[in-house]
This record gives sequence, structure tokens and C-alpha cells, in this order.
Amino acid sequence: MNFEKVIAERPTKTVYKDNGKTIKLFVENYSKSDILNEAVNQARIEETDLNVPKLIEVKKIEDRWAIILEHIEGVTLESLMKENPEKEDEYLNLFVDTQLNILKQRAPLLGRIKDKMKRKLKNAQNIESNTKYDLLHRLEGMPVEDSVCHGDYNPSNIIIKEDGSVYIIDWAHVTQGSIVFDAARTYLLFNMDGKTELAEKYLELISSKAEISKREILRCVPIVAATQKTKGKEEQQEFLSKWIDVVDYE
Repeated sequence: MNFEKVIAERPTKTVYKDNGKTIKLFVENYSKSDILNEAVNQARIEETDLNVPKLIEVKKIEDRWAIILEHIEGVTLESLMKENPEKEDEYLNLFVDTQLNILKQRAPLLGRIKDKMKRKLKNAQNIESNTKYDLLHRLEGMPVEDSVCHGDYNPSNIIIKEDGSVYIIDWAHVTQGSIVFDAARTYLLFNMDGKTELAEKYLELISSKAEISKREILRCVPIVAATQKTKGKEEQQEFLSKWIDVVDYE
């Protein structure tokens, strides 16, 4: 394989740029159903009003499955925030406005986030039974809505093109559900990355712009942390355990 450029490397895949395309090449024996599900969800998101890369094809390359997408040339919002710290507030506003635009969309054939989280919690082997019971009870009380939830919304998945247009990439975890789930995950991702001040600024801004209380979002954070913990990434376990706190936020 002689692709033009490596964009990213992950334990389960390598992402390449080649001839105007983004090629997500998965490791051998990676779940075929997961790959096909990601491709279908990408196609469903294309049917919304969002700027997203177009799905071109799903194929095998030397016995490894690949998802091939239109390549979006530009700079990630994460890079811009690092290069221009004085513009952090401006970029954070753009970040939140883009997320709210995603949440306005509807894609009724997507899976539901509450069902996904319930399944993960019920099957979790690394969460104590009492904690699991409390989190499942809390999950049942969360709202059932049909907003598009990105599922991994962070500044590295926002690309700003040269003309200023904003594109959202990496829809592997997209579902439909309530804004509180997606906001809670983004808040947790900032904290996982050590950006605690930015996390608090984000929480304040999304709460204000979406007109939902911070408490509603924070009540969801332990559930999101628990589902992340089920992935079994050793380096995250201690950190996530601290967030799995079923005491209500006041």
C-alpha cells in the first residue's frame, strides 16, 4: 500500500489521505458489522443539512476492510485553538454553535443513544453491581429525544476549510437522543484531555446557548464515564472511576 499520507494512527485503524480521498483502513479481523454500521451511519448523516465528507465506498484492501470518504482539506479547530490561544473564546463559540446545529438535525433511522448506553452498562464487567444498578436507574429517567448526537464531539473533529466553511468528521459513534448526552460526553472529553478550564467554559456556554441547566448535563456525566469505562482502556480506568459518582449534582 502506497498511500499519499498518514493522517492518524489508532489501535484499530490507520487513516490515510490519497488522491483526494480519506481512507480508513482497519486492522485485520476487525468486526465487519461495525465497519458496515459506521458506513451506513455516515450515509444517513449525509442526508441531513450538515457539511460532512461524502461516503465513496467500502471495500477490502489486502484482506483489510476500508471505508473510503471524500477528503476535506482544511485545518482542525483543535489546531487553531492551539495556535491562537487568544481566540479561544471565539473558537469555543464556533464549536458550540456547530454542535447545536448538529443537534437540530434529525435522522430517524439512527440507533438510540439510551438503548446503546443501557446495553453497554448491562454488559459491563468492570463496574460494581450497585453502581451499575444506580446508573441504569438514572439512565431510565433521562429524556428520550431525537436530536442527532455526534458521540465523539471534540475540536479535532471540526475542520475549517480555506473558505471558512465548517465540516464535521468522524461519525463512527453517531446516534439519536437528548442533547444532555452529547454535551456530557464533550465535557468529559475535555476533562480527559486535561483541559479542565476549557471544560468549564464549554459547560457554561452550551448550557446558556441550549437553555438547559448545567445540572442536567452533569447528571449525565457519570453514565457517559461508565460507558467509556466499559471499553477497557487501562490508561483511562482510574480517571473514569472518579467520574462515576451517582450522587446528584446540586
